[in-house]
Amino acid sequence: MKLKQRVVLLAILLVIFIFTKVFLIDNLDTSAANREDQRAFHRMMASLRVELDPRLDHTLQSPWEIAAQWVVPREVYPEETPELGAVMHAMATKKIIKADVGYKGTQLKALLILEGGQKVVFKPKRYARDYVVEGEPYAGYDRHNAEVAAFHLDRILGFRRAPLVVGRFVNLRTEIKPVATEQLLGTFMTVGNNTCFYGKCYYCRETEPACADGDIMEGSVTLWLPDVWPLQKHRHPWGRTYREGKLARWEYDESYCDAVKKTSPYDSGPRLLDIIDTAIFDYLIGNADRHHYESFQDDEGASMLILLDNAKSFGNPALDERSILAPLYQCCIIRVSTWNRLNYLKNGVLKSALKTAMSHDPISPVLSDPHLDALDQRLLSILATVKQCTDQFGPDVVLVEDRMTLSHL
Repeated sequence: MKLKQRVVLLAILLVIFIFTKVFLIDNLDTSAANREDQRAFHRMMASLRVELDPRLDHTLQSPWEIAAQWVVPREVYPEETPELGAVMHAMATKKIIKADVGYKGTQLKALLILEGGQKVVFKPKRYARDYVVEGEPYAGYDRHNAEVAAFHLDRILGFRRAPLVVGRFVNLRTEIKPVATEQLLGTFMTVGNNTCFYGKCYYCRETEPACADGDIMEGSVTLWLPDVWPLQKHRHPWGRTYREGKLARWEYDESYCDAVKKTSPYDSGPRLLDIIDTAIFDYLIGNADRHHYESFQDDEGASMLILLDNAKSFGNPALDERSILAPLYQCCIIRVSTWNRLNYLKNGVLKSALKTAMSHDPISPVLSDPHLDALDQRLLSILATVKQCTDQFGPDVVLVEDRMTLSHL
C-alpha cells in the first residue's frame, strides 16, 4: 500500500475513532444523568409522607432558622429535608402574636406573625372541596387548599421552587381578634352564628366576607421567604390581557417564542426553561392566572422563577385549559430532568403520589377525587405535546440539558 493511501486510511480511522469516542461519552453522560434522575425520583417517593412532628432533636435551631437557611438562588428547600415535618408543624400550631391585613393583591388574605417572629400568609377557606368554579379558568376566589396541593406537587415534580404551605385551623375569636390590628379588626363581622372578615384587597368587599364555622376557620398558611432574599416582580411573557376581545401577542403570533428568546432574561440562562417548567406545573393544577412572577432581586436571570400564589388552581376538574401550555408548545423545549420526572409519574403514579404527600396535612383530604383524576389526565396531554415537538424537531432539539450544581453550604 502506498504511503498516501496509508495516510488517508489512518485519517479515516482516526475520524471514526473520535466520533465513536464522542458518541460513547455522550451516551454514557446521558445514561448517568438519567440514572441520577431515577435515583432522585425514588428518593422523593420514599419521603412523600410528611408527618407533622414538633421534635428537632439534632439541632438547637428554631424551625424558622432552619427554613431560612434552606433558601438558595435555585431552591426554596433542599431535596432532603428531615426537618420539614417540624417546620410545617410549627406553621400549623405556633401561637399567633399579631394579625394584620394581607400584602397588596386582588384576593383576601391575612398576614400573621407566629411565635418566634415568623411571618406567614393566611388564606381562608371560601369553597367546599367538591365546589366547581365555573367561567373563565381564572375565575372565583382564591382556593386555600390549592396552595397546599400545589406545594406538594412542587415537591413531587422535583422543582422545589414553591414556599412551604400547610393547612391550619384558627379560632378567629380567641387567636386572631385579640392580636389583630385595627385595620384588620375593622373588617370583622358576624353572619348568623359565624365569625367572618373581609380584609383589605382590590376585590375585598364587605358583602363578600370569608366566614368561619362558628369561630373556627379553615385555611392555609404560606411561609414568608426570608427578608435577606428580596423579590423582584416580572411580567410573565405569556400573561393574559384580561380584556374581553383583546388577545395577547402570544395568542395569535405563532413565532412569538422566537421573539421571547431574543429578550433578556430569556436569551440566556435558565429563565425560559423555568417558564416552561411553570407552564407544566400550572397546567397540571389548572392555574391560568400567572400574569406576573417573582424571582430574587439582582439575579441577572440566574435565580429560579418562584412558584408563589398558586391559589387560582383546582377550580374545575373538567376544564383542561390548553393555552396554559403555550410556552411549551410554542418553544418546543423542555428540561431532560423535567421530561424524565413526568414519565416516571405516568400510569397513575402522580395521583397516588400527591394523595400520599397530602395525607398528613391538618386539612386533609385536601383535594376531591375528580381533581386528583384530572392530574393524571393532564399529564397525558403534556406528554403528548412533547411527543409532537420531538416528532417535528427531533429529541436533540427539544430535550435540553440544564443541570445546575446547587449548594446549601
